[in-house]
Amino acid sequence: MSILPGDFARPADYPPPAIDRLCLEGIIMRVFIAGLDTETNTFSPIPTSVRGFEDGFLARGDATRRPENYCSSQLFVWRRLAEARGYHVIEGLCSYAEPAGVITRDAYEGLREEILDGLRQAMPVDIVLLALHGAMVADGYDDCEGDILTHARKIVGPSAVIGAELDLHCHITDAMVTQATALVAYKEYPHVDIPERAAELFTLCADAAEGHTKPRMAVFDCRMIGTFRTTEQPLRAFVDKMTAMEGKNGILSVSLGHGFPYGDVKDEGVKTLVIADHDESKAKAVAKELGMEVFAMREAIAPKFLTIDEALDAAMAHNGNPVVIADVTDNAGGGAPGDSTFFLRRILERGITDVASGYYWDPIAVRFCMDAGVGANLDLRVGGKCGPTSGDPVDLKVTVRAVADMVTQRFGDAPDPMGPSVWISAQGVDLVLTTLRTQVFHPEGMTKLGIDLSKRKIVVVKSTQHFHAGFAPIASKVLYAAAPGALTKDFAKIPYRNITRPFWPKVANPFA
Repeated sequence: MSILPGDFARPADYPPPAIDRLCLEGIIMRVFIAGLDTETNTFSPIPTSVRGFEDGFLARGDATRRPENYCSSQLFVWRRLAEARGYHVIEGLCSYAEPAGVITRDAYEGLREEILDGLRQAMPVDIVLLALHGAMVADGYDDCEGDILTHARKIVGPSAVIGAELDLHCHITDAMVTQATALVAYKEYPHVDIPERAAELFTLCADAAEGHTKPRMAVFDCRMIGTFRTTEQPLRAFVDKMTAMEGKNGILSVSLGHGFPYGDVKDEGVKTLVIADHDESKAKAVAKELGMEVFAMREAIAPKFLTIDEALDAAMAHNGNPVVIADVTDNAGGGAPGDSTFFLRRILERGITDVASGYYWDPIAVRFCMDAGVGANLDLRVGGKCGPTSGDPVDLKVTVRAVADMVTQRFGDAPDPMGPSVWISAQGVDLVLTTLRTQVFHPEGMTKLGIDLSKRKIVVVKSTQHFHAGFAPIASKVLYAAAPGALTKDFAKIPYRNITRPFWPKVANPFA
């Protein structure tokens, strides 16, 4: 087979020595893919260690040979698209940990070096694609993503293309922007568009590597801190507008980084990020225009929350089953423990029945129930084990309804493990207890254990917004409630130490 200059060969058509030769001659592109992802709540007392990444997901070069999951889905997309273009793919480490507190220095440096060592061994490479988060903080590193990208740039040099996919709740830093060729953040919350954004990033980077485009990035600080729902107007229309702008008038990509309010780092906050072709000034102008549009919507897009009793009253008054209530302050996906009892205690005090709730992170209680077996009646202490933000434990006489050695729920199309889990009932209330700490993504974490949610008046889920994708289709009504808990929604009163610039809502107009 003859290869003309500028053409690309398919690696499958050649033995390894020939592939190496064609790569060195520039006929086959070499692409390195890897990922490291967790969201750091710097106020959380739960340390993020290597064990946290092992419990979540840890693959050393073989993620795309295992079943696809939340963490690895981006690598699957990149491998498929790269091989379709005839590129040679080298895969490095891919790992994910459930959001918690600051990553230990040993854990972060060790995992980072595994990625970088894999990159060094893969050299020379034309493209580096990294599945990161954007809000990782480790002991001694407030900007883990910027640190990883800086080290990667030193290895590959100035001409290689480096792209990173970020969570919507990212801190966009100067180091990330200057060291990467292209950054793309999820547009949706719930994050139902991870594969689509992975494909977008791949196209951006592949086109740049092949010389068709020259991405230029710019960021605008909206000077806002909060959480925002892309499922509701007017933010829904703004997200659609971002998508419609891409591929027109020299704009390659538009992202809105919401920031992660529970990460106390200087770059925290809402930011717009625009990538233009060859034109940094255009990117800056569009980023500012869009950023000021977001700022103008700040009051309208700020989510509203009910109290516990307001939510329960509204649910009881509603004609239809089930009413889904989000317990937003005990969301493990934001670094909360996932074992608070404030909602549960109030439901029991009011004598409300036909309620299902989960997921309660309580490995001790799970063990007791599994040892007792299905059908057993026992006295059980539930929740309230991680400190004041978890509330006091609740002592119940429970019946064990179901046990399972491994339960999964879907996050998008990928399975999310809950570990050994149980369904218990007491006083007309059904609870799902888990061994692995995770937020509620999908009803199947309850239905797989046998709970018929259509027959429950109220379903209380420990999640801020990710539950919406799976539960909204089965809910007669969705409510959001801010109980006491780890993830306060009064952002003006969060005791930040590293955020020194003015921001809304602490300041009415930080641009004044």
